[in-house]
Amino acid sequence: MPTIEVPKEKWNGKVREITLGATAAEGGTRAKTVTVGGETTLPFLHFEGEIPRPPAIAIEVQDRKPVDWSPVLLEAWGDVTEDVAAWTKAAAEAGADVILLKFSLHDELSPDYARQVLRHVLDATGLPLIVFGPGQADLDNDVLVAVAEEGKGENFVLGVCEDKNYRTIVAAALAHGHLVNARTAMDVNLAKQLNILISDMGLPLERIVMDPTTGALGYGMEYGYSVMERLRLAALQGDGMTQQPMLVTPGEEAWRAKEARAGEGVPQAWGDWAERAINWETLTASTLVESGADIVVLRHPESVKRVRGMIDVLMSKSGVTS
Repeated sequence: MPTIEVPKEKWNGKVREITLGATAAEGGTRAKTVTVGGETTLPFLHFEGEIPRPPAIAIEVQDRKPVDWSPVLLEAWGDVTEDVAAWTKAAAEAGADVILLKFSLHDELSPDYARQVLRHVLDATGLPLIVFGPGQADLDNDVLVAVAEEGKGENFVLGVCEDKNYRTIVAAALAHGHLVNARTAMDVNLAKQLNILISDMGLPLERIVMDPTTGALGYGMEYGYSVMERLRLAALQGDGMTQQPMLVTPGEEAWRAKEARAGEGVPQAWGDWAERAINWETLTASTLVESGADIVVLRHPESVKRVRGMIDVLMSKSGVTS
């Protein structure tokens, strides 16, 4: 039989390699660092280019027990949600590569409070960190400036930087040696524009993680997938302002979906609540990994296990595993 040659695309671009965390030798206190990026082809096409490392999995923990999380999630974590340090340790044991610390909106939130919480989290784990504010521009600025100073030299990711508040957060990252998470609506041009604005402030592109946002399975994930795919294609074609590794938050998005949140009174055909919800997060995350996500932020430990298993199988073709 004739030999069939697999057609290969020739790319001249490469995704930037970005490292999260800093060890003692590098001026931080982390036990390990995590590097993402470096791809020279589309996800997992090992025959066509280099996929030097697997996508990283971050687990989200919050500064206090969430009031808006599904009972399925809270039951999975148990009592550790009452103590951010204990939750951080449990997340590390559940297989996180990176910890995402999210500050929630409450009356006690202040710069001094944020410093104390950050110190508890840093002391609880040696993993690299991503730190997100509560999602209100003024409070985000106050909190992230404080944690940037408290964690000077740790090389964690500050977020989220958006067009309305990126200046203060980028200035804090520049002053204290951190990276930023650049978030835009699902749009290639907006993502590229924000990267340009941030780099124009003097922050090297090697310190910008791109967050193109996404929807959950059944709630706009398809459009988010197409935007991420177009960003990755532009990067591989040599567009320097789209060559940032991509971070997405499928955990947050999937657990907003009614299929994950609804327990009582749903059609019997929907099946077991916990299994359905975990499947929603797993399918959202695994699909986005296929679209080029370099960091996926998850919430449920079983979802972490399942997504990790998928990544390991897909990376095994190159001999690289998590």
